[in-house]
Amino acid sequence: MNVRTTLVRLRRAAREAVRDARIPSGPPLRPTRRAWQFDVLVALALGIATVHYGIDNVGNVVLREVAPGVEVAVPRPSGPGGLAFMVTLAAVASGALALRRRYPLAVLCVVTAATLATPHSVMRLTFYAFVIAVYSAAVYSPYRTATLAALPVSVLLVGTSGNSVTPIVPNEYIALLILVPMAGAAIGLRTWKLRTDEGRTRLSALEREQAEVLRRAVERERARIARELHDVVTHNVSVMVIQAGAARKIMETSPELAGEALLAVEAGGRAAMTELRHVMGLLTMDDRDEGTDTDSGAELAPQPGLDQLEVLIGRVRDTGLRVDLTVTGPPRPLPPGLELAAYRVVQEGLTNTVKHASGATAAVTVDYGPHRLRVEVTDTGGHPGAGPGSGRGLIGLRERLAVYDGTLNTGRRLTGGYRVEALIPLEIP
Repeated sequence: MNVRTTLVRLRRAAREAVRDARIPSGPPLRPTRRAWQFDVLVALALGIATVHYGIDNVGNVVLREVAPGVEVAVPRPSGPGGLAFMVTLAAVASGALALRRRYPLAVLCVVTAATLATPHSVMRLTFYAFVIAVYSAAVYSPYRTATLAALPVSVLLVGTSGNSVTPIVPNEYIALLILVPMAGAAIGLRTWKLRTDEGRTRLSALEREQAEVLRRAVERERARIARELHDVVTHNVSVMVIQAGAARKIMETSPELAGEALLAVEAGGRAAMTELRHVMGLLTMDDRDEGTDTDSGAELAPQPGLDQLEVLIGRVRDTGLRVDLTVTGPPRPLPPGLELAAYRVVQEGLTNTVKHASGATAAVTVDYGPHRLRVEVTDTGGHPGAGPGSGRGLIGLRERLAVYDGTLNTGRRLTGGYRVEALIPLEIP
């Protein structure tokens, strides 16, 4: 029973290994035109050299010293048949290298077979092609499991076949074999350094570009916020003009009503002055942004405030998102610009939930504290909808709250979902 179980496990492991060997770890390499040309030149040069070597050594007998004072005669293939055989082996092994990047494992198998078929007296015919094929399989093959299995098998077969006589390098080629790898290493090091420097330059340029984009986004957002606050101030001033005109008309006939109108003018003037103080601290945009000002066409209508949160949440609920609103503390009138900032926090938080947390539920909390206003928007997390945002909405909220010395805290919740919290200090009357 144990033997049968062991055999079953071995067969299962073998099937899994075969299945894993057939699964590539990445897409196959698509060599560029320059890579194809280089591989063809390598195959052609090696083929010419090895074919010439085979033709030049037909029928030769080489004496090799296998021990001190002991020489062995090693005959090489002779006659037309031996010549054709050596030329064929050299052409097959060298020609296969033209496909070493596209089909590295197949090339390794072909070159290994040619190397095993090569007589040991002329191993130089295919040995160098075998070295290149092993390197190519290790570097370019996407089938990592099959490659890790094929490489040691190929090396073991070639190393242990026959009397394992490796080719002897003539003395006149020793210097060449030392200098060529050194030159290749130097060229590779120089190329790597140049590419590293280029990469650093591109990274620095990208960082500068991102910083410039962020700066422009902040400037545009400040300009937009200033225009919205300008609308608030314009509304207050318009109300003051209307109240002052009404007071002037009824000054003689109804002094009490005229006094109430003047009190309204005074309250509106104070509110307008407060907003103007904030706006003047915000207007730092450049000439380009000034050209986009639309105050000349702005309607004399108030911007939304906290009293319109129910309308905003109702519109969001119509999209299918469940939203709960909680108001704590005694509500009281606040400066219009401050209410606009709090309204935008809720609007941005719910918009992000709709876009990036499909299927979630959201909660809006407005806390009227004695010294500060806290506005929080949380969601439970859901399926990601649209792609990642640009972050400009949160940048705009921070700039808007900074006008009133407020802060914005955002981040993921430990229980899942996202949280946007704004803390705005309130002026004590």
